[in-house]
Amino acid sequence: MRSKSAKSSENLLEELQTALSHGTVAHRVETLRRVTDLFVGNASDYSDDHVCVFDDVFQCLIEQIETSAKALLADRLAPIAAAPPKIIRTLALDEVIEVSGPVLSKSERLAEEILIEIARTRGQAHLKAISLRRVLSEALTDVLVTRGDEDVVQSTVSNPGAQLSEGSLADLVTRAERDDDLASCIGLRPDLPRHHYLKLVAKASLAVRRKLEAAHPEFADDVSSVVQEAAQRIRAASMTRQTERARALVKSLHEDGRLTELQVATFAEQGKFDETNAGLAALAGVAVETAETMMIESRVEGVMILAKVAAMQWSSVRAIIALREKLSGGSQTDMLTLRDAYEALRSSTAQQVLRFHRMQQGATPAA
Repeated sequence: MRSKSAKSSENLLEELQTALSHGTVAHRVETLRRVTDLFVGNASDYSDDHVCVFDDVFQCLIEQIETSAKALLADRLAPIAAAPPKIIRTLALDEVIEVSGPVLSKSERLAEEILIEIARTRGQAHLKAISLRRVLSEALTDVLVTRGDEDVVQSTVSNPGAQLSEGSLADLVTRAERDDDLASCIGLRPDLPRHHYLKLVAKASLAVRRKLEAAHPEFADDVSSVVQEAAQRIRAASMTRQTERARALVKSLHEDGRLTELQVATFAEQGKFDETNAGLAALAGVAVETAETMMIESRVEGVMILAKVAAMQWSSVRAIIALREKLSGGSQTDMLTLRDAYEALRSSTAQQVLRFHRMQQGATPAA
């Protein structure tokens, strides 16, 4: 005697044959629901061959059915890691966000290249759905940050699974100068590199100062003092273990007499911001915080002042400037013009400018 499940499977196959050959739209929808129930209920037990069969069946059944039925199918298949790949791709490419949204935001079956293609060609609703994925690669976030509107960018930056490239971070920090909400989202990311964090804080502090001074001009001096103190506290709190290790290494090299200009240039060529900053500070005889402030300024003159005080050769200065450009993602500077300016800069002038800069920052020279 045959089991109930065997009879049920036979009945479903008969329905499927009817639906695919000459069934009505309503019949197709009902059959789609039953096939979906069958797949979802036993997804973990199916072999790759079984999944391929379901894939072909789903592709046939979704032809000429209403959007709501497709949306329901997408919603049910999206969370399943072993979902049929072809139907997932078809649903993801659907122009109707109610259909593509669940798959774009949840399905692990979608290939990276498909997601990038959709992010490059579809509207903001599709980009927003992609921004909600559990993991976002640097290549994908680059597209979301470049093409996305304010809502998409906020969603991407707030996603802890989003990997942000140096280029995207530099772009976002620049945008955050005009967007306090975005600045907050970026600043709360635990993986934000220190040089970007400090630049973000410096710009945000200026924005806060302007707002407070405009609202209470009689307290302008007090506001300025409070903002400076807050910025110093934030700077200290943002110290990462990586920064601490880098500074400890450079301090050890300096105390042992092993810190040279060549070593600092090597740090810069290797893309090590913290080591380069600490090394430049030590050779120039200034506090590491002073050098850090001058390193993250938008203009390059601060670096040249420190390097001239440290009596560095142009080749080393060039490596440090190249590091700043790489980290900031800004446009390339004219190195020939900078070289001429550096060679023309007098050491005595650099010393005077540095003393003035330290006086403004309230910093003290390093021991």
